[in-house]
Amino acid sequence: MTHPFTYIDPNAKVASNAKIDPFTVIHGDVQIGEGTWIGSNVTIMEGTRIGKNCRVFPGAVLGAIPQDLKFSGEKTTVEIGDNTTIREFVTINRGTEDRGKTKVGSNCLIMAYSHIAHDCIVGNNCIMSNSVQVAGHVVIGDWAIIGGVSAIHQFVHVGQHTFIAGGSLVSKDVPPFIKAVRNPLSYGGVNSVGLKRRGFSLDQINHIHDIYRIIYNKGLNTTQAIDFIEEEITASDERDDIVTFIRESGRGIIKRFTKGANDED
Repeated sequence: MTHPFTYIDPNAKVASNAKIDPFTVIHGDVQIGEGTWIGSNVTIMEGTRIGKNCRVFPGAVLGAIPQDLKFSGEKTTVEIGDNTTIREFVTINRGTEDRGKTKVGSNCLIMAYSHIAHDCIVGNNCIMSNSVQVAGHVVIGDWAIIGGVSAIHQFVHVGQHTFIAGGSLVSKDVPPFIKAVRNPLSYGGVNSVGLKRRGFSLDQINHIHDIYRIIYNKGLNTTQAIDFIEEEITASDERDDIVTFIRESGRGIIKRFTKGANDED
């Protein structure tokens, strides 16, 4: 159902049962899936692909060109999975020639005033609280939760099942399954509560604890810790995810917290 005060370009492909509220503008080369609701005063620009049963709240702008001076007009996309909610005044920019797309997975909640820049990849079941700012080329794993007013530096990787505290400045990679807290952003322990809620067993959680004790408590550098883990810790999906993430880290991982002048506690 489309309100008569809505503009939809004739080249856009909008499912017949999608609901588009008044004063919204949908450009050409846009796809909107079945059961999706687009609120009023939304702008959906060329190259945007929105899945089924999504909700896009008033004021959001999806698919604007990248805020990147190297962008030269190449054909790129924004891709939004199914059952994802995008709240008021969220902005998600198209990709550049680097990845060709910006992607947000299924079952995500992107809260008001958040920004996701060009070439970001956001996994499934992620939550970004209000005013999270994500720079270009960031990768965020499944089930990550980012606290409000956090800023993530370009090219950072955030692992799956992580929790990042509100107001964080994220300039290093955040390995999977952990909490990232304090200023400067530091390892805050395993995200045990989140893992329990998602069905991880006590044995799995203790196994993850054992791995991170080696990384952060044993007095080894990162390379030594990873070598030790591969030699001494029983192989598992969790172990392999952690080891692979850290070995492939381009910016280095966050460190153990050390009391310093920048911390207010």
